[in-house]
Amino acid sequence: MKKSLVKYPFLTKEVEVYERENGHTIVLAHKEGEMANVSTWVKTGSINEDDRINGISHFLEHLMFKGTHKHKAGEFDRILEAKGAIVNAATWKDYTFYYVTLPQGENGKDLKLAIELHADMMLDPVLPEEEIGAPFDLNDTTVTDKRERHVVIEEIRMRKDQNWTKVYNACNYNMYTKHPYKRDVIGTPEIISQVTRDDIMNYYQTFYSPENMTTIIVGDFDSKEILEKVEKEFDFKGRKNAPKKVNEIDSSVSSTKIVENSAHTNTAYAMFGWLGPKAADLKGTICLDLISIIFGDGGSSRLYQNLIEKLPEQVFNMIGSENYQFKDGNNFFIQANFKPEKKEEALKLIENELANLIAKPITEAELLKAKKKTKSRFAFAAETVSEIGETIGYYTTVCNNLKLVEDYLKDLDEITLEDLKTSIEKYLNINNAVISILMPEK
Repeated sequence: MKKSLVKYPFLTKEVEVYERENGHTIVLAHKEGEMANVSTWVKTGSINEDDRINGISHFLEHLMFKGTHKHKAGEFDRILEAKGAIVNAATWKDYTFYYVTLPQGENGKDLKLAIELHADMMLDPVLPEEEIGAPFDLNDTTVTDKRERHVVIEEIRMRKDQNWTKVYNACNYNMYTKHPYKRDVIGTPEIISQVTRDDIMNYYQTFYSPENMTTIIVGDFDSKEILEKVEKEFDFKGRKNAPKKVNEIDSSVSSTKIVENSAHTNTAYAMFGWLGPKAADLKGTICLDLISIIFGDGGSSRLYQNLIEKLPEQVFNMIGSENYQFKDGNNFFIQANFKPEKKEEALKLIENELANLIAKPITEAELLKAKKKTKSRFAFAAETVSEIGETIGYYTTVCNNLKLVEDYLKDLDEITLEDLKTSIEKYLNINNAVISILMPEK
């Protein structure tokens, strides 16, 4: 087993990283206090799906809690919640992760119990047919089964009724041609109603492999003891690793692409989207994070000040920007909610503000303020065992390199105004934008 140490800012001890011979990674992080966090990040999400099984990662996430050969459905949650634990999971494009946050208990007894149960869930899910529910025809109105298949379909329907989801999905889909990122993580009712248990189990056995899993323990414990415990409980019994898969990276659109849809809404929505650098390009990612803060994060940002505070007549109800980080390339978004009758004016105002990032360059004061906000957020992410676990999971899974965390603050300090200008010119050209618009139905 290969051991390495990572100097994680704000922690009193170096983080220990162990790479096992089978590919499974174990990360131990020391954080003083009574609380502990146990999580496993799996390097699979919608990035490993196709049109036939889109949404299977999220569906599987639900089913992982439906029992193992040792514990029936509901036991996992019931045992841990009785110990004061928070138990949950999440699925996104690059990953699925499962976590338990709880008081460690006397001599770490409850932490060890959490590791046992967590490992059992990760390695031996039964995925029982009676919990999944039988495949069914969506047009059959007589089906009233309340199994997990129907729970997920209802979740999809509720989410797709949300206007921000509609405008985001249209923007996201049109930013890509071939890459799996174009699909909605949650899938469609048509797919979820028909996917079989065999499909789900095959997906689990393929992608929940040792090499794809990173198990992270954060808390105040004896490292040797906990390492041995994780090694013992995470016995993969010779499970094979997933086949290597490399997705073709899409190029940005070469001319502005506008997609307009309508919905039952009283206001209008717009989302401008661009493809950016890979998350592991730390300098490029930090630059877009800083630009996002300066441009559209909060009441002091340029977009808020110029398009909400200072406009003589109201056009926008809200406007902001955000940088989403992904393994195969980040996404930068401008999001706006505006008065439908002012659509052309709203789009032009946003385009002008975008142009002003070059015409009226970012100032040293704006950069300094954005750096301070970023440092504050980074420090806050080291305050709790849960936040530390999530940050480590992000760097090990999305960036595939926890060592990047060592240089984060140094790289942040070294970012210059010229760096921001270069990033704006490289990534935020209006000609490379996909613009998704959602208007009220006429």
